[in-house]
Amino acid sequence: MITVELARSLRDAGLRWHPATGDRFVIDKPGVDDDVYTISEMTVERHDHPSGTVLGFNGTTEWALDSVEASESLWLPREDQLRHLLGPAFVSLTAGFVVTATIDGAGRAFRHEDAAEAYGAALLAYITAALD
Repeated sequence: MITVELARSLRDAGLRWHPATGDRFVIDKPGVDDDVYTISEMTVERHDHPSGTVLGFNGTTEWALDSVEASESLWLPREDQLRHLLGPAFVSLTAGFVVTATIDGAGRAFRHEDAAEAYGAALLAYITAALD
């Protein structure tokens, strides 16, 4: 799983989240961003309203929350989601968790002890390069 810091960097670079079942997230506020939640039809549901998306907490006893705005949440994309978001820029994942991606026409390698972090770093570089 990627770190909150990398997730913030991805969001700040322009990655947008459309909450879906199975997505993991944290509440993006100091002191409560240590708890990771997963959207599921039983505990956390997505409710779309004209004013925005709300994530509703159903029957959770550990929180005194009924819901939180999606804009107050921070998506922690999974490894498969990060790979998908790299799209055609993705070249390979090799042993030692080295992701190779084509960025600005050149192959670049991103190594990390966690594959999701390597994918996230590659995606961040890809998004950032597209903005330049």
